[in-house]
Amino acid sequence: MSELKKLVLIVDDDQDYLEQMKLQVELFGFDTITASSRSEGEKMLSTTRPDLAIFDLMMETQDSGFVLAYKAKKMYPDMPVIIATAATAETGITFKVETEEDKNWIKADLYLEKGIRGDQLHREINKLLKI
Repeated sequence: MSELKKLVLIVDDDQDYLEQMKLQVELFGFDTITASSRSEGEKMLSTTRPDLAIFDLMMETQDSGFVLAYKAKKMYPDMPVIIATAATAETGITFKVETEEDKNWIKADLYLEKGIRGDQLHREINKLLKI
């Protein structure tokens, strides 16, 4: 009996990055669905429950990823959420989700700077999905 593949939702307004991330995650053996805006991501979440989500931070607004993560966690509290962004490189502002206080306002399980190596991303996804 074969096990169903895990489904990963990827939301990013950078079409090139979105496509690269989609291909990489599929190479890891996961199914993917994608959206190119926070509003598209919200629509997908209203009809589909992914096993894990990866959100860009800055899309329609500077905090779109935080808003999407908040809404996703409200709908699916146990679904792991990764925020992958270049915000620190662009703004100099750093974010972490290491303490409970961090997690109280950033509704994500992991915060990654874009440019993450494929092997590291694969390990982090497996860790969050407990594979």
